[in-house]
Amino acid sequence: MCRSIKTLRNPEMIIAEEDIEAAALQFVRKISGYRAPSRANQEVFDRAVREISRSSRKMLDELVVRS
Repeated sequence: MCRSIKTLRNPEMIIAEEDIEAAALQFVRKISGYRAPSRANQEVFDRAVREISRSSRKMLDELVVRS
C-alpha cells in the first residue's frame, strides 16, 4: 500500500516517536489523497495522524516478538 512506510517492528531497535509519526503521516496522506490538506481540513488531518501514531505505539509496545 504505502511503499515509503518502513517496517518499525524490530526487537533490537528502540522505535523513535518521529518514525511512528512519519509512518502515520504517510498513511493519512495515502488514505486522504492529500499531501497537504487545506486549512479547512488541517485539524481533522492532524488529529488522524495523532490517533494513528498513538495506536501504532500501543500496538508496537504490546506485540510479542519471538526470538
